[in-house]
Amino acid sequence: MIEIFEAIKQSAIEIKHLIETGDTGKSELENSTGDTQLKLDIQSDKIIESIFSKVPSIKQIVSEEQEAVVPLHQDGQYLIAYDPLDGSSLVDVNLSVGSIFGIYEDEFTGKNLIASVYVVFGPRVEMVVAQTDVKMYRLLNGEFKFIQNIKLNEKGKLNAPGSTQNCWAPYHKQLIDDIFNDGYRLRYSGGMVPDLHQILLKGGGLFSYPGTTDRPKGKLRQLFEVFPFAFVFEKAGGQAIDGFDRVLNIATTHIHDTSPCFFGSNEEINRVKEVYKANEK
Repeated sequence: MIEIFEAIKQSAIEIKHLIETGDTGKSELENSTGDTQLKLDIQSDKIIESIFSKVPSIKQIVSEEQEAVVPLHQDGQYLIAYDPLDGSSLVDVNLSVGSIFGIYEDEFTGKNLIASVYVVFGPRVEMVVAQTDVKMYRLLNGEFKFIQNIKLNEKGKLNAPGSTQNCWAPYHKQLIDDIFNDGYRLRYSGGMVPDLHQILLKGGGLFSYPGTTDRPKGKLRQLFEVFPFAFVFEKAGGQAIDGFDRVLNIATTHIHDTSPCFFGSNEEINRVKEVYKANEK
């Protein structure tokens, strides 16, 4: 596992340089979810695949930017699903973006996730590693140095409501309104990685991306985004659900499956459960 973390560190340093110097324009390609791929997405994907291809313990990889699983080393133990540059469209306006990695064994399902890592590219580059606990490292003078453990409080103060509001269910809109009326502060950049990172570092709150009328199964992808962050939030003492059940128990039928998702500290997630259970059809 250590060699995988070292590979992720190397990729982060190279992607940092790419963000600083690379072309932020659109390519002529689309990914599997129909999003136009930015040149940074494609280049970041190539950087990670090239580095992972040199790690013997990695059996297979699958990227949010690719259509299929890529075999690497037949005798490898680990499977890695990753989003090479989540929020890449924010680079040209100089907002924070990130890379997300889920490390699995045997097969790509939430129950088989054994570790997750994400990297935030902002004013500072920070890497968060979740195994038995959650640790944050910062890139200082070309090396990642341990900074702190991350632990959520039982109740937070931040609210990051995602998706298109006019497609929300009425009870979801009421939930979000009630949370704001209780004094929670809006923190939403449109980047999953920085928004969830902020909730984790500030001690708690709620990030939501529900099922909507236009996307009943949500927008965020299970293997590359939802599951890795669910693992982080659980190891930090919080929860991650799809509105009703634990996210990591959701079945995956295709590598690009999506899911509604709610991440947060316990009080906020329990509040979501109550509202969604009361409105369950």
